[in-house]
Amino acid sequence: MKTMIEDLMNPSAYPEHSNKLILTQTHISNVFIGDEFVYKIKKPVNFGFLDFSTLEKRKFYCNKEVELNSRFSDDVYIGVYPVTYDGDNYSVDGAGDVVDYAVKMRRLSEEDLLKARFKKGVVTTVDIRRIGRAIADFHNNSKKSNEINEFGKLETIKFNTDENFQQTEEFIGKSITEIQYTDLKKWTDNFYYENEGLFKQRIKNGNIRDCHGDLHMEHVVLTDPIIIIDCIEFNDRFRYSDTASEIAFLLMDLEYNDGKEFSDQLLDEYLENVGEKDNIQIYQLINFYKIYRAYVRGKVTSFILNDGSITEEKKKEAEKSAQKYFTLAHSYI
Repeated sequence: MKTMIEDLMNPSAYPEHSNKLILTQTHISNVFIGDEFVYKIKKPVNFGFLDFSTLEKRKFYCNKEVELNSRFSDDVYIGVYPVTYDGDNYSVDGAGDVVDYAVKMRRLSEEDLLKARFKKGVVTTVDIRRIGRAIADFHNNSKKSNEINEFGKLETIKFNTDENFQQTEEFIGKSITEIQYTDLKKWTDNFYYENEGLFKQRIKNGNIRDCHGDLHMEHVVLTDPIIIIDCIEFNDRFRYSDTASEIAFLLMDLEYNDGKEFSDQLLDEYLENVGEKDNIQIYQLINFYKIYRAYVRGKVTSFILNDGSITEEKKKEAEKSAQKYFTLAHSYI
């Protein structure tokens, strides 16, 4: 019996023609890349912080993904389409029973991704400053509310970091060393103890917003205007955040990829455009969030080690990548 993935690698399984399909996998999705369009199907997984375990939940989060990402790129996320099975074959928007759902996106040129441009060495200061202004403009206009403010409270953020430590304990000796784990946990708890007032001030200043939640180099597209893709739809806790946490993620990612000079330029342009350049405490807070973001990235990458559908070669790559993220997080303390 053919699997859904095997059937969906056939170009005839889609409403539009493609010469071939390329499959990429993450720990939460199967992504089918055609000539002009991309279809993303969520895996039936439950990690606690993310629950795609039922068809109804996957449909809900597919719709939410399209809605939220339209804030950054209104012509990239096209809609949600049913995956059907007619008794013989699986297809997208075909005949038969609905067995899953797929988010349909316009295919973007991978050459325009910030990560790809950076690897080629063709990113310029002008590009970085355009990104800084685009993110600042989004943050200046993004939604804020009393409900969202709850996610800027120290106890809420501590819940997230406590969860991170709980969920990575099993990876001690694999992707994170015991010393790194212990040092980072101790440093994080101490930061909360010493900076309770700072978190309260950020709420008072209106800095807690409905953000992107996963703002790293592969989600920034250097088109005109700048496009940002793939925000977090599966957990409001990870999207509702201090804007400092959001920009810290991209800064950390640049530094992970040896782009410290660009990271400094991005921070300078961003702070200038959000009116925080003279705020001394912002630099301390951003360092805290760089640690947080590097740790989350290490955690998420470590989850690949437990995914039975991923090859051993890919798992080894994931372990090495996660180790680098945890090492970077440790270097900030």
